[in-house]
Amino acid sequence: MAPAVGMKRSATQTITLPPSDARLAVRDVMRSTIPSSTPAAEAPVVSERAAAPAQAVEGFLCLEEVDGRRWSYVVDGGGAGKARGRGGAAVPAGPSVRAVPMQSPLPPAEEIMAFIRSYVVPEGFPDSVTPSYVPYMTWRALKHFFGGAMGVFTTRTLLSSVGVSQSKVTPGAIAINWILKDGAGRVGKMLFARQGKKFDNDLKQLRFSSDLLLEIGAGIELTTAAFPQFFLPMACVANVVKNVAAVTSTSTRTPIYKAYARGENIGDVTAKGESVGNIADLLGTGLSIFISKRNPSLVTSFAFLSCGYLLSSYQEVRSVVLNTLNRARFTVAVDSFIKTGSIPSLKEGNSQETIFNPPWRHEPVAVGSRFGEAFQEPASFVAIRPLFEDERYIVTYNPTKDKVYALLKDQAKSDDILKAAFHAHVLLHFINASHARKQKQANSNRSDTCGNLYSRNMDFLAHIDESCKIVSSSYGIFKKKAREQGWIMSESLLNPGKARLCGTRPQ
Repeated sequence: MAPAVGMKRSATQTITLPPSDARLAVRDVMRSTIPSSTPAAEAPVVSERAAAPAQAVEGFLCLEEVDGRRWSYVVDGGGAGKARGRGGAAVPAGPSVRAVPMQSPLPPAEEIMAFIRSYVVPEGFPDSVTPSYVPYMTWRALKHFFGGAMGVFTTRTLLSSVGVSQSKVTPGAIAINWILKDGAGRVGKMLFARQGKKFDNDLKQLRFSSDLLLEIGAGIELTTAAFPQFFLPMACVANVVKNVAAVTSTSTRTPIYKAYARGENIGDVTAKGESVGNIADLLGTGLSIFISKRNPSLVTSFAFLSCGYLLSSYQEVRSVVLNTLNRARFTVAVDSFIKTGSIPSLKEGNSQETIFNPPWRHEPVAVGSRFGEAFQEPASFVAIRPLFEDERYIVTYNPTKDKVYALLKDQAKSDDILKAAFHAHVLLHFINASHARKQKQANSNRSDTCGNLYSRNMDFLAHIDESCKIVSSSYGIFKKKAREQGWIMSESLLNPGKARLCGTRPQ
């Protein structure tokens, strides 16, 4: 006899069933053992509305707009065809959604232009960038066009000078010379990176200077055609100059693109700007290859392309509109405030900024200078010091160097540095005005000129006293008007010197 199958129902009850009905018994016992979580009275009721079959939808559903073009979504009646279900079985096909364009299809020319715009124009243009973006990119594209054309002539000249066209020169020697040339350029790039904050303070000036250096380097490379025996030293010097220019151009690129971006689209603006530059470079390269096959004059080609490149670079930099006050734009703002009582707008201030500053140019104002540069005799310092007891800086004028110096005290903060720079420009204005008046009264002989210079040295103390009164009443007005025009003032952009005057005596 087969053993019985048992299941414990509770601690004191066991049900014994014949083995032939074991499967059905387990199911019945489980149903009777597990309590129902939902009473019969609270069993879920399926609403008639949910159980009813879905009604057929007909007609219009919604409108959609993408990049200025609209689509209407409508119901496309179905049911006649068959569709494959999840298991592969054929089921009747229901209604489908169909997109109907609200505009007529674009002509092929407009389709091509839309495709090109997607590579050269930021998304949301023109609302996604500032108004000065278009002139900047126009001049930038023109500059890269001339640069690409110049690259063909310089590369061709270098290859000829290094001996590629000469069968007597071994490939190994050519490769070594070329590698040494590139290595020298990388060293120059590394050494120039120490400029630091100058890339942020005077980025327009450095950007144009870098393009000027680039043309100098290209000129040296073309000169190797006349002196092939000096290829290696000349090519190394040219590559060092060009790599210094490349570091400057790369370092100043992001702040410029940031000035044009509206919102969080700096990456898009940068990508499209570089795309425009690459396209223009390729066009210039292709045209230059076509022209070079006719063997034009190297000097004439270099002169034409260099002039076009530098002119485009200058206009490119001038079209940049920045809202920060560096030394050049700060000078424009203070001069305008002193002469007219108003602050120029962002566009006016940037257009009046000096772009090219040669190394030999005289700078009339210095902020954060050392004591020995500003004072050459103790009497001047003793006479001036009481005027600045309540300030965290001292402003003076050195007649020998014809320069105004703003010396900073060790307690000077950001606003104190800005005020010192403002005071220095006010003092410079008084001194220049006094010199102009005396110049009209002076005779053209040498003795009167010497007397004029002597009086020029004697009366600058009175100008310092007068400037202190003007600054105390006008500096706050200057800051308020500058903010109203949208200018952002920061002492770091003025690039002050690191020297500070200490108030304690050495022990």
